[in-house]
Formats: sequence, C-alpha cells, structure tokens
Amino acid sequence: AGTLKVALAHGVGRMYILPLLKGFLQRYPGVQHDWRFDNRVVDLIGEGYDVAIGGGIDLAPGVVARELGRPWVLVTAAPSYLAGRQLPRHPSELAGWEGIARRSAESGRLRDYLLRNAAGEEAVAEFRPVATFDDPEAMAQAACMGLGVALLPGPHAAPLLESGQLVRLLPGWHAEVAPLSIYYSSKKLLPAKTRAFLDMLEANFQDS
Repeated sequence: AGTLKVALAHGVGRMYILPLLKGFLQRYPGVQHDWRFDNRVVDLIGEGYDVAIGGGIDLAPGVVARELGRPWVLVTAAPSYLAGRQLPRHPSELAGWEGIARRSAESGRLRDYLLRNAAGEEAVAEFRPVATFDDPEAMAQAACMGLGVALLPGPHAAPLLESGQLVRLLPGWHAEVAPLSIYYSSKKLLPAKTRAFLDMLEANFQDS
C-alpha cells in the first residue's frame, strides 16, 4: 500500500509504461500512483521519487539502473510527403529532403542518428530540418501532416505504420538509441510497492 511516485520521460511513459498500469492496479489495488511526465533529468532521491524511467541518464550517488530494452529508431514519412518522390534506397539519398529533427532534452543539441543494416553498413541520416521537437509524439504528428521525414522510436511508429498514416523508408536500416532503463534507490530494502513495480516492468519487457 501507499503512493508510488514515478518520473517518466514523455514519450517513454505514454508508449511503454502507461499501458501496463491497469494490470498493476488490478494486482495491487492498495497502491496509488503519482506519475510525473517530464523530459528533464530529475533528482530521484532529492525529489522523493520511488522510480524514474528514461534513457541515457547519468547515475547519481545512491541510484542504480536496470536496462529494460533498446528501442529501434525507424525512418518514416507520410504518403502525402512521398507523393511523386522516388523512395530512397540508401540513407545518403535523404540529403535535401525535408525532415523533422529531434532535440535532446538533456543536452539541448540536435540528435544525429547513425543508421545500420544487416550487412553491418553504417550511414548518417541527414536531411534539411524544417521543424525541431524534443518529443517523439509531436514528431510523429508532424510527420503525419506531411512535413517531412521523421526518425521515430519503433513503438511510436508502429501504430501509424499499421494504419497507413506513415510509411517506413529504408526498411533494411535502423538506428539504436540509449537503452530504456529504470532508475531507483540503491538501498537494499526497497518498499514492497517499489519492488513489485520493478518486477512487473522487468517481466513485461522480457516477454516483449
């Protein structure tokens, strides 16, 4: 019982973690949830969080991390943007295309994506940015509007690819981003609510 205070990066929380909440509530109805969606790096211990979920966060003293998975980043665009264009066969052919860039919430810099294929070849995805966001959901919406190419994490892209709102470009290529991890206090005796939440996350990601 008690309140579980969780900090989640915006896109990570909505796409990866929020769908698991119902099952956890059914199993542990006495636990109330206080979830904060934010792209900033939180002080887990200083701000009283039980758990933080995100990627690429430097470990502070007293905090440990468990890796949950490594999302793939896919190259996408809307059918309306692709109309009249020849689909690229290599990442270098994206040069000159309009694109939606992503800014790192941690560093404030634009993210560069190194694409890889099954043969081990590598190439940087370069395009002409027409808009920049720090949230993948906003990037996905802008891509669906036909503003340009967007490199989206797999879970954000998947439903839009299935519905036909987006098309995957360069299907043999993908980028990898920092692993998705869960951060929590390194103290040995974690509260039962925190331990149950950690176990639930690990079990779901191992099965996915």
